[in-house]
Amino acid sequence: MAADGEAAALEFTPTWIVAAVCSLIVLLSLVAERCLHYLGKTLKKKNQKPLFEALLKVKEELMLLGFISLLLTVFQGMIQRTCIPEHWTFHMLPCEKADEKANEAATTEHFVAVGTLGRIGRRLLSEGAAEAEHCHKKGRVPLLSLEAIHQLHIFIFVLAITHVIFSVTTMLLGGAQIHQWKQWENGIQKDAPGNGPKKVTHVRHHEFIKKRFKGIGKDSKILSWLHSFGKQFYRSVSKSDYTTMRLGFIMTHCPGNPNFDFHRYMVRVLEADFKKVVGISWYLWVFVVIFLLLNVNGWHTYFWIAFLPLFLLLAIGTKLEHVIAQLAHDVAEKHTAIEGDVIVKPSDEHFWFGKPRIILYLIHFILFQNAFEIAFFFWILSTYGFDSCIMGQVRFIVPRLVIGVVIQLLCSYSTLPLYAIVTQMGSCYKKEIFNEHVQQGVLGWAQKVKMRKGLKGAAAASKNESTINADSAGPSVKIEMAKAEGEDVEVVGNTG
Repeated sequence: MAADGEAAALEFTPTWIVAAVCSLIVLLSLVAERCLHYLGKTLKKKNQKPLFEALLKVKEELMLLGFISLLLTVFQGMIQRTCIPEHWTFHMLPCEKADEKANEAATTEHFVAVGTLGRIGRRLLSEGAAEAEHCHKKGRVPLLSLEAIHQLHIFIFVLAITHVIFSVTTMLLGGAQIHQWKQWENGIQKDAPGNGPKKVTHVRHHEFIKKRFKGIGKDSKILSWLHSFGKQFYRSVSKSDYTTMRLGFIMTHCPGNPNFDFHRYMVRVLEADFKKVVGISWYLWVFVVIFLLLNVNGWHTYFWIAFLPLFLLLAIGTKLEHVIAQLAHDVAEKHTAIEGDVIVKPSDEHFWFGKPRIILYLIHFILFQNAFEIAFFFWILSTYGFDSCIMGQVRFIVPRLVIGVVIQLLCSYSTLPLYAIVTQMGSCYKKEIFNEHVQQGVLGWAQKVKMRKGLKGAAAASKNESTINADSAGPSVKIEMAKAEGEDVEVVGNTG
């Protein structure tokens, strides 16, 4: 019998232990699956299709996580039997390499000290030593030890869970901030003007223009950018900003519906974008690999990269505020007085490379990188302890944590609300401008027309097929029905 029963294989393990452990694992898995299932049903009942799709995205990430873990488990033997020259392991180390025996003793002591099942730690070391014997006979060392593979399992799991939690938290806090604008929308709907005479508005005296144009940045681009930088930290979106941008959007994209619920449209767009933010794209995994590569002792890589998302977040907030300032400048420079309200002209030219969508990808990267920083900290803390060399010195740890908290709060309460409203000031609008029932109705009706045409023969079907054409020159939506024998369906619009 092996000492302490550590080497007992499954064939020598009591069946009641195997059954009990399997039952517990299956029970926990079923509870988690049922919770996600009922959450999905609740979202579908409330017609929250974007959030339901985001939930499906989370399930995909969990499945990918499980597949990565499975691959590490299946190929751990192959990885350990892959031998490399020992001198290859002397370069690009996250910690200075100590004496092998002292390092093994320290690792065993750590497992016991932190209470992480010392027997498991000793078994990992003993099994790793047994597998490593294959390479030692050749005068080489294994590519990756069993203990390192086990710790890599934990890191990937912690990273994925932390990213999902951070993304959901950001969307909830940002959504709560945007929900406060609902009272502005209700007030506008309630005080909608009638058909009476329009008053003359002196542009420079309008509140929106005064805050964004007069006196600050009127003659200096540098002052305008500095004002935009500071504006993101306090009242990033005021009532006059919301009212003016709302009117500009309506007059550009749906002038026939002055009572359009702009707030509800923004919320639908934000819910749809959440599906993108909550996922972990392939380029983010590349980012993880690159910074794992650069985690070299003495470089303090994880301290310096903590500033990257902060600088990006500040740049995005400044740019979004500057877009609002540009909208005000365009009106103030062209008009002295106008009849009616001040109307801004949305345009893609105000955004980087003429693509408002770029900002969403940057926010996605920022949230992931911030989650990566926090996940890495807690993984090191739980695995190696606070005094580990890989953790770094206190003067490098505290700023990283402070920056992580600042990013989370600033993104939630300022940048995300700015993104939600300012990116609607592009030349195009999103398909979420139609509610779910209208989208399904138009698509279903078009499908029925195509089916009827199919019964008339292949020639008639090719001549009278339904077309959906996105016309960037005219963003209004028009549904035309030809009552002739070969009726056509044409939807013209800029759906983004």
